[in-house]
Amino acid sequence: MAEHLSQSELDYPFRLLEYFNGFRVSKVIFAACELGVFDLLLKARDPVSARFVARELGASVDGTERLLDALVGIEILEVERADRPGEEEERPALYSSTDVANLYLARASAKSLHDMIVYQSQTVYPLWSNIADAIREGRSQYEKTFGVPSEDVFQAIYRSEQEMVKFMGLMNSSWVLDGHDVVTAFDLSCFPRIVDLGGCSGALAHELAKVYPSSSVVVFDLPEVVEAAQKHFPREDGAVVFQSGDFFREDLPAADLYVLARIIHDWPEEKCLTLLRRIHDASKPGGGVLLVEAMLFENRRGPVAAQMFSLNMLVQAEGRERSPSEYTHLLARTGFHDVQVCRTGKSYDAILATR
Repeated sequence: MAEHLSQSELDYPFRLLEYFNGFRVSKVIFAACELGVFDLLLKARDPVSARFVARELGASVDGTERLLDALVGIEILEVERADRPGEEEERPALYSSTDVANLYLARASAKSLHDMIVYQSQTVYPLWSNIADAIREGRSQYEKTFGVPSEDVFQAIYRSEQEMVKFMGLMNSSWVLDGHDVVTAFDLSCFPRIVDLGGCSGALAHELAKVYPSSSVVVFDLPEVVEAAQKHFPREDGAVVFQSGDFFREDLPAADLYVLARIIHDWPEEKCLTLLRRIHDASKPGGGVLLVEAMLFENRRGPVAAQMFSLNMLVQAEGRERSPSEYTHLLARTGFHDVQVCRTGKSYDAILATR
Protein backbone atom coordinates (compact mmCIF):
# COMPACT_ATOMS: atom_id res chain seq x y z
CA MET A 1 0.00 0.00 0.00
CA ALA A 2 2.82 2.41 0.89
CA GLU A 3 4.27 2.46 -2.65
CA HIS A 4 0.86 2.92 -4.27
CA LEU A 5 -0.36 5.68 -1.99
CA SER A 6 2.75 7.64 -1.14
CA GLN A 7 2.53 10.44 -3.73
CA SER A 8 -1.26 10.76 -3.90
CA GLU A 9 -1.56 10.72 -0.11
CA LEU A 10 1.10 13.42 0.20
CA ASP A 11 -0.87 15.61 -2.18
CA TYR A 12 -4.11 15.02 -0.23
CA PRO A 13 -4.73 12.18 2.26
CA PHE A 14 -7.94 10.78 0.77
CA ARG A 15 -7.31 7.23 1.95
CA LEU A 16 -6.28 8.29 5.45
CA LEU A 17 -9.41 10.39 5.80
CA GLU A 18 -11.49 7.42 4.64
CA TYR A 19 -9.85 5.29 7.32
CA PHE A 20 -10.37 7.96 10.01
CA ASN A 21 -14.08 8.03 9.23
CA GLY A 22 -14.49 4.26 8.95
CA PHE A 23 -16.03 4.01 12.41
CA ARG A 24 -18.82 6.37 11.35
CA VAL A 25 -19.69 4.13 8.41
CA SER A 26 -19.86 1.12 10.74
CA LYS A 27 -22.12 2.95 13.17
CA VAL A 28 -24.46 4.07 10.39
CA ILE A 29 -25.03 0.42 9.43
CA PHE A 30 -25.24 -0.66 13.08
CA ALA A 31 -27.82 2.04 13.89
CA ALA A 32 -29.93 1.22 10.85
CA CYS A 33 -30.00 -2.47 11.81
CA GLU A 34 -30.81 -1.80 15.45
CA LEU A 35 -33.58 0.64 14.51
CA GLY A 36 -35.10 -1.83 12.03
CA VAL A 37 -34.64 0.27 8.87
CA PHE A 38 -33.85 -2.66 6.56
CA ASP A 39 -36.71 -4.81 7.87
CA LEU A 40 -39.14 -1.94 7.32
CA LEU A 41 -37.95 -1.25 3.77
CA LEU A 42 -38.14 -4.92 2.85
CA LYS A 43 -41.69 -5.10 4.19
CA ALA A 44 -42.74 -1.85 2.47
CA ARG A 45 -41.81 -3.18 -0.99
CA ASP A 46 -42.35 0.22 -2.66
CA PRO A 47 -40.02 3.22 -2.10
CA VAL A 48 -40.99 5.28 0.96
CA SER A 49 -40.25 8.72 2.37
CA ALA A 50 -38.06 9.55 5.37
CA ARG A 51 -41.20 10.79 7.11
CA PHE A 52 -42.85 7.39 6.68
CA VAL A 53 -39.77 5.57 8.00
CA ALA A 54 -39.50 7.96 10.96
CA ARG A 55 -43.15 7.50 11.88
CA GLU A 56 -42.96 3.69 11.66
CA LEU A 57 -39.77 3.53 13.75
CA GLY A 58 -40.71 6.21 16.26
CA ALA A 59 -37.72 8.37 15.28
CA SER A 60 -37.19 12.01 14.34
CA VAL A 61 -37.76 12.90 10.69
CA ASP A 62 -34.58 14.96 10.50
CA GLY A 63 -32.39 12.24 12.01
CA THR A 64 -34.01 9.55 9.88
CA GLU A 65 -33.49 11.50 6.67
CA ARG A 66 -29.80 12.02 7.46
CA LEU A 67 -29.37 8.31 8.24
CA LEU A 68 -31.11 7.25 5.03
CA ASP A 69 -29.01 9.67 2.97
CA ALA A 70 -25.83 8.28 4.53
CA LEU A 71 -26.96 4.74 3.63
CA VAL A 72 -27.54 5.92 0.06
CA GLY A 73 -24.06 7.44 0.06
CA ILE A 74 -22.46 4.10 0.94
CA GLU A 75 -24.68 2.39 -1.66
CA ILE A 76 -26.71 0.27 0.75
CA LEU A 77 -29.98 2.05 -0.10
CA GLU A 78 -31.37 3.63 -3.27
CA VAL A 79 -33.09 7.03 -3.51
CA GLU A 80 -35.29 8.63 -6.11
CA ARG A 81 -36.83 12.06 -6.32
CA ALA A 82 -40.55 12.19 -6.88
CA ASP A 83 -40.49 15.65 -8.48
CA ARG A 84 -42.44 16.10 -11.69
CA PRO A 85 -41.50 18.59 -14.41
CA GLY A 86 -43.45 21.81 -14.16
CA GLU A 87 -44.42 21.37 -10.51
CA GLU A 88 -43.26 24.12 -8.22
CA GLU A 89 -43.58 22.16 -4.98
CA GLU A 90 -40.72 19.77 -4.27
CA ARG A 91 -41.84 16.23 -3.61
CA PRO A 92 -40.09 14.11 -0.96
CA ALA A 93 -37.22 11.76 -1.72
CA LEU A 94 -38.24 8.10 -1.72
CA TYR A 95 -35.93 5.40 -0.35
CA SER A 96 -35.70 1.68 -1.06
CA SER A 97 -33.36 -1.20 -0.25
CA THR A 98 -30.73 -2.64 -2.55
CA ASP A 99 -30.57 -6.39 -3.15
CA VAL A 100 -27.51 -6.55 -0.87
CA ALA A 101 -29.41 -4.91 1.99
CA ASN A 102 -32.38 -7.24 1.53
CA LEU A 103 -30.14 -10.32 1.47
CA TYR A 104 -27.72 -9.54 4.29
CA LEU A 105 -29.17 -6.78 6.48
CA ALA A 106 -32.88 -7.56 6.78
CA ARG A 107 -33.54 -9.89 9.69
CA ALA A 108 -36.03 -12.01 7.72
CA SER A 109 -33.46 -13.12 5.13
CA ALA A 110 -32.01 -16.65 5.33
CA LYS A 111 -28.55 -15.08 4.89
CA SER A 112 -29.11 -12.24 7.36
CA LEU A 113 -26.05 -10.87 9.16
CA HIS A 114 -28.26 -8.95 11.57
CA ASP A 115 -27.09 -10.88 14.64
CA MET A 116 -23.45 -10.34 13.67
CA ILE A 117 -24.06 -6.61 13.35
CA VAL A 118 -25.82 -6.37 16.71
CA TYR A 119 -22.90 -8.14 18.39
CA GLN A 120 -20.36 -5.91 16.65
CA SER A 121 -22.29 -2.82 17.70
CA GLN A 122 -23.13 -3.67 21.29
CA THR A 123 -20.09 -5.73 22.33
CA VAL A 124 -17.11 -5.41 19.99
CA TYR A 125 -17.44 -1.68 19.31
CA PRO A 126 -17.38 -0.67 23.01
CA LEU A 127 -14.41 -3.00 23.61
CA TRP A 128 -12.49 -1.34 20.79
CA SER A 129 -12.87 2.05 22.44
CA ASN A 130 -10.17 0.69 24.78
CA ILE A 131 -7.84 -0.64 22.06
CA ALA A 132 -4.94 1.61 23.16
CA ASP A 133 -5.19 0.22 26.71
CA ALA A 134 -5.29 -3.34 25.33
CA ILE A 135 -2.06 -2.67 23.44
CA ARG A 136 -0.38 -1.06 26.45
CA GLU A 137 -1.46 -3.80 28.85
CA GLY A 138 -1.44 -6.77 26.47
CA ARG A 139 -4.77 -8.09 27.72
CA SER A 140 -8.54 -8.19 27.26
CA GLN A 141 -10.57 -5.08 28.02
CA TYR A 142 -13.79 -6.70 29.32
CA GLU A 143 -13.30 -5.40 32.85
CA LYS A 144 -12.67 -1.81 31.78
CA THR A 145 -15.47 -1.84 29.20
CA PHE A 146 -18.21 -3.82 30.93
CA GLY A 147 -17.02 -4.15 34.55
CA VAL A 148 -16.64 -7.91 34.14
CA PRO A 149 -13.49 -9.74 35.33
CA SER A 150 -11.70 -11.11 32.27
CA GLU A 151 -9.44 -13.80 33.78
CA ASP A 152 -11.75 -16.44 32.28
CA VAL A 153 -12.42 -15.37 28.69
CA PHE A 154 -15.70 -17.18 28.21
CA GLN A 155 -17.10 -16.32 31.60
CA ALA A 156 -16.77 -12.71 30.43
CA ILE A 157 -18.23 -13.41 26.98
CA TYR A 158 -21.07 -15.51 28.47
CA ARG A 159 -21.68 -13.17 31.42
CA SER A 160 -25.46 -13.46 31.02
CA GLU A 161 -27.85 -15.53 28.94
CA GLN A 162 -28.57 -12.46 26.82
CA GLU A 163 -24.86 -11.95 26.07
CA MET A 164 -24.40 -15.65 25.36
CA VAL A 165 -27.25 -15.64 22.85
CA LYS A 166 -25.82 -12.52 21.18
CA PHE A 167 -22.45 -14.27 20.79
CA MET A 168 -24.16 -17.38 19.45
CA GLY A 169 -26.02 -15.19 16.97
CA LEU A 170 -22.67 -13.83 15.80
CA MET A 171 -21.36 -17.36 15.25
CA ASN A 172 -24.57 -18.37 13.50
CA SER A 173 -24.20 -15.43 11.07
CA SER A 174 -20.55 -16.29 10.47
CA TRP A 175 -21.31 -19.83 9.36
CA VAL A 176 -24.36 -18.85 7.32
CA LEU A 177 -21.90 -16.74 5.33
CA ASP A 178 -18.71 -18.87 5.36
CA GLY A 179 -19.76 -22.34 6.51
CA HIS A 180 -20.09 -23.99 3.09
CA ASP A 181 -16.70 -22.76 1.92
CA VAL A 182 -14.80 -24.05 4.93
CA VAL A 183 -16.47 -27.47 5.11
CA THR A 184 -15.84 -28.04 1.39
CA ALA A 185 -12.24 -26.75 1.43
CA PHE A 186 -11.28 -30.44 1.70
CA ASP A 187 -13.22 -33.62 1.00
CA LEU A 188 -14.22 -34.77 4.49
CA SER A 189 -16.45 -37.65 3.38
CA CYS A 190 -13.81 -40.17 4.54
CA PHE A 191 -14.54 -39.24 8.18
CA PRO A 192 -17.66 -41.16 9.35
CA ARG A 193 -17.93 -39.40 12.74
CA ILE A 194 -17.26 -35.68 13.06
CA VAL A 195 -17.17 -33.78 16.36
CA ASP A 196 -17.30 -29.98 16.31
CA LEU A 197 -15.54 -28.90 19.51
CA GLY A 198 -16.93 -25.61 20.79
CA GLY A 199 -19.58 -25.80 18.07
CA CYS A 200 -21.80 -23.18 19.74
CA SER A 201 -25.21 -22.86 18.04
CA GLY A 202 -24.52 -25.80 15.73
CA ALA A 203 -24.59 -23.73 12.53
CA LEU A 204 -21.30 -25.08 11.18
CA ALA A 205 -22.18 -28.60 12.31
CA HIS A 206 -25.43 -28.41 10.33
CA GLU A 207 -23.46 -27.31 7.27
CA LEU A 208 -21.22 -30.36 7.76
CA ALA A 209 -24.25 -32.63 8.07
CA LYS A 210 -25.78 -31.16 4.91
CA VAL A 211 -22.62 -31.58 2.82
CA TYR A 212 -21.68 -35.00 4.29
CA PRO A 213 -25.00 -36.75 4.98
CA SER A 214 -23.29 -40.13 5.49
CA SER A 215 -21.29 -38.79 8.45
CA SER A 216 -22.66 -38.39 11.96
CA VAL A 217 -22.02 -34.92 13.39
CA VAL A 218 -21.79 -33.99 17.08
CA VAL A 219 -21.45 -30.58 18.73
CA PHE A 220 -19.45 -30.69 21.97
CA ASP A 221 -19.72 -27.53 24.06
CA LEU A 222 -20.28 -26.26 27.58
CA PRO A 223 -23.58 -27.31 29.21
CA GLU A 224 -24.96 -23.77 29.28
CA VAL A 225 -24.12 -23.31 25.59
CA VAL A 226 -25.81 -26.58 24.62
CA GLU A 227 -28.91 -25.57 26.59
CA ALA A 228 -29.00 -22.14 24.93
CA ALA A 229 -28.49 -23.66 21.46
CA GLN A 230 -31.43 -25.99 21.89
CA LYS A 231 -33.59 -23.20 23.32
CA HIS A 232 -32.74 -20.32 20.96
CA PHE A 233 -31.46 -22.04 17.78
CA PRO A 234 -33.59 -25.19 17.53
CA ARG A 235 -33.51 -27.45 14.47
CA GLU A 236 -36.11 -30.09 13.79
CA ASP A 237 -34.12 -32.25 11.37
CA GLY A 238 -32.10 -34.12 14.02
CA ALA A 239 -29.03 -34.07 11.78
CA VAL A 240 -26.75 -32.89 14.60
CA VAL A 241 -26.42 -34.27 18.14
CA PHE A 242 -25.39 -32.00 21.01
CA GLN A 243 -23.20 -33.25 23.86
CA SER A 244 -22.20 -31.24 26.94
CA GLY A 245 -18.65 -30.96 28.20
CA ASP A 246 -15.50 -28.87 28.59
CA PHE A 247 -12.87 -29.74 25.99
CA PHE A 248 -10.05 -28.59 28.27
CA ARG A 249 -11.12 -30.71 31.26
CA GLU A 250 -13.32 -33.64 30.22
CA ASP A 251 -12.93 -36.67 27.97
CA LEU A 252 -13.56 -35.82 24.34
CA PRO A 253 -16.21 -37.78 22.43
CA ALA A 254 -14.77 -40.36 20.04
CA ALA A 255 -14.38 -39.02 16.51
CA ASP A 256 -12.70 -39.62 13.18
CA LEU A 257 -12.43 -35.87 12.66
CA TYR A 258 -12.34 -33.11 15.25
CA VAL A 259 -13.27 -29.60 14.11
CA LEU A 260 -11.93 -26.49 15.82
CA ALA A 261 -13.62 -23.53 14.14
CA ARG A 262 -12.54 -20.14 15.50
CA ILE A 263 -11.27 -21.87 18.64
CA ILE A 264 -7.47 -21.90 18.40
CA HIS A 265 -7.37 -18.13 17.85
CA ASP A 266 -8.96 -17.58 21.29
CA TRP A 267 -5.94 -18.84 23.23
CA PRO A 268 -2.22 -18.25 23.80
CA GLU A 269 0.19 -20.85 22.46
CA GLU A 270 0.44 -23.06 25.55
CA LYS A 271 -3.34 -23.49 25.81
CA CYS A 272 -3.50 -24.24 22.08
CA LEU A 273 -0.84 -26.93 22.52
CA THR A 274 -2.72 -28.39 25.49
CA LEU A 275 -5.94 -28.64 23.49
CA LEU A 276 -4.28 -30.07 20.38
CA ARG A 277 -2.45 -32.69 22.50
CA ARG A 278 -5.79 -33.73 24.03
CA ILE A 279 -7.24 -34.10 20.54
CA HIS A 280 -4.19 -36.06 19.37
CA ASP A 281 -4.51 -38.42 22.34
CA ALA A 282 -8.22 -38.95 21.62
CA SER A 283 -7.70 -39.53 17.89
CA LYS A 284 -7.24 -42.86 16.16
CA PRO A 285 -4.34 -43.35 13.73
CA GLY A 286 -5.45 -41.68 10.51
CA GLY A 287 -7.91 -39.50 12.39
CA GLY A 288 -8.00 -35.82 11.53
CA VAL A 289 -8.30 -32.34 12.93
CA LEU A 290 -9.75 -29.45 10.93
CA LEU A 291 -8.86 -25.91 12.00
CA VAL A 292 -10.95 -23.04 10.68
CA GLU A 293 -9.36 -19.63 11.16
CA ALA A 294 -8.60 -16.33 9.42
CA MET A 295 -5.00 -16.91 8.35
CA LEU A 296 -2.40 -14.16 8.15
CA PHE A 297 0.02 -13.88 5.23
CA GLU A 298 3.56 -15.06 5.93
CA ASN A 299 4.95 -11.66 4.84
CA ARG A 300 2.84 -9.81 7.47
CA ARG A 301 1.15 -7.69 4.77
CA GLY A 302 -2.41 -8.90 5.32
CA PRO A 303 -5.10 -9.85 4.85
CA VAL A 304 -6.30 -6.68 6.58
CA ALA A 305 -9.42 -8.46 7.88
CA ALA A 306 -7.26 -11.13 9.55
CA GLN A 307 -4.99 -8.47 11.04
CA MET A 308 -8.04 -6.73 12.50
CA PHE A 309 -9.32 -10.05 13.85
CA SER A 310 -5.93 -10.55 15.51
CA LEU A 311 -6.22 -7.20 17.27
CA ASN A 312 -9.74 -8.18 18.29
CA MET A 313 -8.37 -11.31 19.95
CA LEU A 314 -6.17 -9.04 22.08
CA VAL A 315 -9.08 -6.78 23.02
CA GLN A 316 -11.58 -9.56 23.64
CA ALA A 317 -9.75 -12.82 24.39
CA GLU A 318 -6.27 -14.24 25.04
CA GLY A 319 -5.22 -15.33 21.57
CA ARG A 320 -4.27 -14.12 18.11
CA GLU A 321 -4.60 -14.95 14.44
CA ARG A 322 -1.69 -16.89 12.92
CA SER A 323 -0.03 -17.66 9.60
CA PRO A 324 -0.07 -21.11 7.92
CA SER A 325 3.48 -21.83 9.13
CA GLU A 326 2.48 -21.03 12.73
CA TYR A 327 -0.50 -23.40 12.56
CA THR A 328 1.71 -26.07 10.97
CA HIS A 329 4.20 -25.64 13.82
CA LEU A 330 1.47 -26.03 16.47
CA LEU A 331 0.15 -29.16 14.79
CA ALA A 332 3.60 -30.69 14.32
CA ARG A 333 4.50 -30.08 17.97
CA THR A 334 1.41 -32.00 19.06
CA GLY A 335 2.01 -35.03 16.83
CA PHE A 336 -0.06 -34.23 13.74
CA HIS A 337 1.33 -34.51 10.20
CA ASP A 338 0.29 -34.23 6.54
CA VAL A 339 -0.82 -30.65 7.14
CA GLN A 340 -2.83 -29.17 4.25
CA VAL A 341 -3.78 -25.52 3.99
CA CYS A 342 -6.64 -24.06 1.95
CA ARG A 343 -7.30 -20.34 1.60
CA THR A 344 -10.95 -19.89 0.67
CA GLY A 345 -10.62 -16.27 -0.44
CA LYS A 346 -13.35 -15.37 2.06
CA SER A 347 -13.19 -14.50 5.77
CA TYR A 348 -12.09 -17.93 7.04
CA ASP A 349 -9.60 -20.53 5.83
CA ALA A 350 -9.08 -24.21 6.58
CA ILE A 351 -6.18 -26.38 7.76
CA LEU A 352 -6.47 -30.17 7.80
CA ALA A 353 -3.99 -32.48 9.54
CA THR A 354 -3.94 -36.15 10.46
CA ARG A 355 -2.60 -38.19 13.33
